[in-house]
Amino acid sequence: MPADFPAWARVYAFFRRWPEHGLIAEFHDRLRGRVRERECHEAEPTAGIIDAQSVRAAATVPAASRGYDGGKKVPGRKRHIVTDALGLLLAVAVTAANIGDRDAAAGLLVLRRLHRDITLMWADGGYTGSVVGWCRDKLALTLEIVKRTDDMAGFVVLPRRCGRAHVRVADELPPLARDYETLPATSEAMIRWSMVTRMSRRLGRPRSAGRH
Repeated sequence: MPADFPAWARVYAFFRRWPEHGLIAEFHDRLRGRVRERECHEAEPTAGIIDAQSVRAAATVPAASRGYDGGKKVPGRKRHIVTDALGLLLAVAVTAANIGDRDAAAGLLVLRRLHRDITLMWADGGYTGSVVGWCRDKLALTLEIVKRTDDMAGFVVLPRRCGRAHVRVADELPPLARDYETLPATSEAMIRWSMVTRMSRRLGRPRSAGRH
């Protein structure tokens, strides 16, 4: 712990208490609105991006909440994340790595009921199938699939994608490069705190010339 912090047990008690009362999410969401307004956008987004990232899990992660992502060849957990078009976090869920993207999407995309201005969501080919129709029929949400074509080789930035914003979130702080947390909810809280740090830095930077 930093030298000017209280004892570890006291700090951790607050860390555990704040998510239980929704304080971290509220703090995070208010900062997100401030960042969007500073960058000349409405506080509430109208579109978003959904994606997932598999990460290795440390020995402290119990077997009940870890798995193996056969596609990425990663044993551990998967972070399912929704961002706005600026790469700012809207929703996060941490699951075992063997949970498919489409299986986790339904739980994340109910954010449409919290962010009612969102009418469009972009996703990669991992989200094709019945979830597209489900979004349209149940949430009045358009899930647009952005696919690679056969003539694309190597790394290609696809149109209307978030530019791997969720990966930058996960790698912003060294402890988030690997999942060490016993509880998935604690991992989710760490990701939100990482975003709080990023947004605070963005708000602390001088405005660019020409910005209103």
